[in-house]
Parts: sequence; C-alpha cells; structure tokens
Amino acid sequence: MDSREINFDYLKYLPEIYANYIYFMQDTSKQYDAVIEGCRGLFLNKMKDYGCAWRILRLPSLTDQIFIKAQRIRQLQESEVRKVEEDEQSEFIGIINYSVMALIQLDKGIADQPDLNPEEAIALYDEKIQETKDLMMNKNHDYGEAWRDMRISSLTDLIIQKLLRVKQIEDNKGKTLVSEGIAANYQDMINYAVFAMIHFSEAEEKPVAK
Repeated sequence: MDSREINFDYLKYLPEIYANYIYFMQDTSKQYDAVIEGCRGLFLNKMKDYGCAWRILRLPSLTDQIFIKAQRIRQLQESEVRKVEEDEQSEFIGIINYSVMALIQLDKGIADQPDLNPEEAIALYDEKIQETKDLMMNKNHDYGEAWRDMRISSLTDLIIQKLLRVKQIEDNKGKTLVSEGIAANYQDMINYAVFAMIHFSEAEEKPVAK
C-alpha cells in the first residue's frame, strides 16, 4: 500500500489522548496519597499507644497476619449475611500497614526489643511508601491504569496469590530461582490494597440513582 493512502487523521487526537492520560495519572497520585494519609495516621496513633512492639515480629508472622486479613476480606465478599459489623476497608488498611512493617523488617532486621520511637518509625514508613508509590506510578505508565477495570474481589485474589508466593519463598529460606523477591511482593500487596481503597472511595462518591 502506498503510504500516501494511509489516513493519519487520528494523529490530531493524540494531544487530547495524552492530556487525558496525564490527568488520570495525576488523579491516581492524589487518590493514592489520600488513602495512605489515613493508613499513616492509624499507624502513627498505634505507635503512640503501643510503641513499636511489632519490631520483634519475624517476617512469617507478619505474612500470616496479612494472610488472615486477606482471607477475612474474601470471606466477607462471599458472605451474604454478616453477623458482626466489619468492613473490608479496615482489613485493606491493615494489609497496607503490615506490609510496610514487613518492608521495614526486611531492611533493618528483626529486633529483640522495641527500638524505634514514633518519629523514627514514621520516617521509615514514609520511605517505604514512597518507594512503593514510585513502583506503582512506573507500572501505571507501562500498563495504562489497567487496575481501574478490575473488581475489588480480583484485587483481593491477587493479594492472596502474592501471599502464597511469599509463604513459599519463606519456606525456601528466602531463595528464588527466577521470580522476584519478597520485597516486591509486599509492595504489590500494598498497591493492590490501595487500588481497592480507591475503588471504595469512588463508589461512595457516586450519586445514588433515584
């Protein structure tokens, strides 16, 4: 085919498409920060109440705590009747904060006694969240915000899948042959949980049909 016959009219729409893409990326960044602000506040308040007793937890213990929360979310999603007033959002927040703790433990090692004051702990929290958000933004750039078309139940399943992978790596004493390491899996769990929380917030903002 002669190149002169090809219709290049679509090119005029590229600036608008790119502008919309940049807008959604910026919106995702703001929504991400809003979710983390709530998680961070809870983390800091618990640090003030309980100190950093979590510093003595070994990684498998943190993984198990996250697994319990993910399984609880899945159970709530599948249950038509709830006997106690619990919601999925509080469990997703727990997944985020426990995953940050796990990332800190990976870097600093396990302590025999609590060894961080609230200021030190929140600085480490912010550092791990920033690294995890940067990873999310890079993946969003590559995959075009595909997560926005995913259901919360699918994000839950992905978190459980990541947890099963982490459990297997822990059983293998941290050794992997071709797969990514434990830290990347914790980061993915944080990002999936944040995506779920964004979906919840967007659902709450939608007007109720009359």
